[in-house]
Amino acid sequence: MTILQTKGLKKYYGNGETIVKALDGIELSIEKGSFVAIVGTSGSGKSTLLHMLGGLDRPTEGSVIVDGKELAKLNEDELTIFRRRKIGFIFQNYNLVPILNVYENIVLPIELDGNPVDEAYVKELTDTLGLSGKLDSLPNNLSGGQQQRVAIARALAAKPAIILADEPTGNLDSRTGLDVIGLLKVMNQKFKQSIVMITHNEEMAQMTDRIIRIEDGKITAGVSAVGRRER
Repeated sequence: MTILQTKGLKKYYGNGETIVKALDGIELSIEKGSFVAIVGTSGSGKSTLLHMLGGLDRPTEGSVIVDGKELAKLNEDELTIFRRRKIGFIFQNYNLVPILNVYENIVLPIELDGNPVDEAYVKELTDTLGLSGKLDSLPNNLSGGQQQRVAIARALAAKPAIILADEPTGNLDSRTGLDVIGLLKVMNQKFKQSIVMITHNEEMAQMTDRIIRIEDGKITAGVSAVGRRER
C-alpha cells in the first residue's frame, strides 16, 4: 500500500533567467511500513522536498498525496490539523518545549487535538527509547541524544501515517547519531511506522530499506536494501 506519493512535483523560485528549480518534476512513491532515506548534496533539493511532503510549503506545480489525501486541496486550517494528526516531524534541532518535561513534550500534539493519550502505547515507546526514567526531566537537563529520543517519541505518539525526519542526527556526534538511526529502525520494525529521512550521511542512509538520490531538483536513482538499482 502506498502511504505517500508525489506527481509532477515542482517548486520554482523567481522567474525568467533567474529562475531556480528547487524541485523539477519529482515522481515519488513510498510504501507503508518502509524506512526510506533521501540523500543529496547541499542545494540538491532534499530539504525542499521534505517540506513539500510534510505540507510545510506549497508546490509551484504537481501534487503530494499522504494517506490518500491531496495536501494542495486542504486550506491552511485543514492542513494544520492534518499535519498534526497524520505527519510526525523529527528535526535536527529537536524543537522541544523547554518549560515542559519529557512526558509533556511527548503527548503535547495529542493534547492539542483534544484526544485521549494512549498511556500504554506511550509507555511502550518511552521504554523502547530508554526514556522511562527521564519523564519528569526538562529538556535542558538531557543530552543531545536523549533530546532526540524525546523528539522521536513525540513524533510517534500520535500514531501518524508517516514520519518525516530532517537530518535527525545533524547535531549529534557520529556514535550517538548511529544510535538514533538504530532506534528509528527499531521504531520502523516494531511499530510498522513509515519513515522518510533526509540525510547527507551515506553510512546512516545504508541502514534504511531504500535510498533515493536527488540532485538539482531531480531524482537520479533509487537503491533498495539489497543494492538493486530502481528505474
